Amino acid sequence: MVEIFQENALLLLFVVAAIGYLVGSIKVRGSSLGVAAVLFVGLVFGALDPNLRIPELVIFLGLSIFIYTIALQSGGSFFATFQSRTGARDVLFIFLMLLFSAGITVGLHFLFDFDAATTGGLYSGVSTNTPSLAGLIDFISKRNGEVAATENLLQRAVIGYSLSYPMGVIGVMIAIKVMQNMLKIDYLAEAKQLSKTYPFQQELDHVTVHIQSTDVVGKTIRDVWQANGWKLAYGRLHTSDDVVLPSWDTVLLMGDELALVGNKSELQQAVDLMGEASKNHLSDDRSQYDIQDLFVSNPEVAGQRIASLNLNERYSVLITRIQRGDIKLLASGDTVLELGDRVRITARRSDIDDLKTLFGDSYERLSHINLLSFGLGMAVGLLLGMIGFQFTDDIGFRLGFAGGPLIVGLILGALRRTGPIVWTLSYGANLTMRQFGLILLLAGIGINSGHTFFATLQEGEGGWIFLAGTIISILTAIVTLVVGYKLLKIPFTVLLGMVSNQPAILDFATEQSGNRLPIIGFTLMLPIALITKIVVVQVMYLLLSSV
Repeated sequence: MVEIFQENALLLLFVVAAIGYLVGSIKVRGSSLGVAAVLFVGLVFGALDPNLRIPELVIFLGLSIFIYTIALQSGGSFFATFQSRTGARDVLFIFLMLLFSAGITVGLHFLFDFDAATTGGLYSGVSTNTPSLAGLIDFISKRNGEVAATENLLQRAVIGYSLSYPMGVIGVMIAIKVMQNMLKIDYLAEAKQLSKTYPFQQELDHVTVHIQSTDVVGKTIRDVWQANGWKLAYGRLHTSDDVVLPSWDTVLLMGDELALVGNKSELQQAVDLMGEASKNHLSDDRSQYDIQDLFVSNPEVAGQRIASLNLNERYSVLITRIQRGDIKLLASGDTVLELGDRVRITARRSDIDDLKTLFGDSYERLSHINLLSFGLGMAVGLLLGMIGFQFTDDIGFRLGFAGGPLIVGLILGALRRTGPIVWTLSYGANLTMRQFGLILLLAGIGINSGHTFFATLQEGEGGWIFLAGTIISILTAIVTLVVGYKLLKIPFTVLLGMVSNQPAILDFATEQSGNRLPIIGFTLMLPIALITKIVVVQVMYLLLSSV
């Protein structure tokens, strides 16, 4: 069997992926490794024979696809973070925690008497940062003239990396489990508290309110909403004469019935202020207006704000809510539509067909990936990754296969479209590509590191490297979670993303929290951490090799 795997790397890759996914689905006390199990199954298979290898091109392909798709989806929220009042604080906090991790690594370097190359690889591995290892290898190659000496140092760096990498994943997971129990984190309550700031998930309901309060009679919907700070969508209005679709300038009158959509707490506030809940549900009346869920599959609509479509000038229609994957969002004029969204409209029956044409409403079309925008974005990202940045004669770095696609993906994800080109992918296509890239990455790294990992672990020094990686990983994660949550009052769910220095940890964090809020911390942390670690590991090697 080993000979078959030696001759067919693709067969090996998908066997590891399949078994890893199976192992990752096994729950122990309610928890599972998830997709991270692919890495550990790969280590086991790689230990069977040193000739079992996955071409590096496959690993770099997986890395680039995963990072690019994550960045595309998160570009808008990433740049919005810097505009928030806590943006500068969060960036500084991440930077200081990275330096704290480097400080622990230097301390263990002297405690265990490691060489500089091993320590550099240890830092790259425990932070699960492959680009920093690549930068370290490039840095060592430039500084050492003797081929034999250089080869030995490169091997030491790879050993430090491969032995610490698994605990860079497992250690953080352990820290998350321990701290969420010790701090008694209520993820559901935190998600509700953050729903207005980060509207990843909203529990939407609907109600028809009977206007009976003089506090709102004679006022426009806009005035009432602004006075109370509500984020509610409104639907049909039943007046004494007819059922109509109101606008922001519609004046509310005594006895009117207005359909509302929003979260339950705000709906109750609206009912208490405006009158009482009506037994007459306007959404049940389809005589003049119909309710439809339409897929956004038209590229000309994707990437545009609802207000910019000027729908009310052409149709009698209201958009009340949007479903993006499993997430339900309340629609507003500032909501940017994305490919794959399902928009719920209330519209005049005669306008339904035209609205279907406008939005596209084609599920099959959403399954297609626009290779022009995807290929162009990836190409620009990879070209950026090839550019070298030199700080001194000795210290420089390239963004590489991760950094280039990351920066380009964030920018394009924030732009969403440039003229006729829509950069973003539909939710389903993005998720599929992301998972595929992640599996290629984890399976490849695991298989290629497996033999070195177990061989070195059996040696005396291997155990110390593994122990050092465990200490750095767990201690850094715990300090980050405690300081961030207790002192800086950063939401714990967002902190999960900040400590998720590896995609598998992010997957684990989102599973633990039950929501996608960790992605906020992850997308904020990743660009800062990527560049900082690449520079820090080279400075660390330079200083330690001269001691």
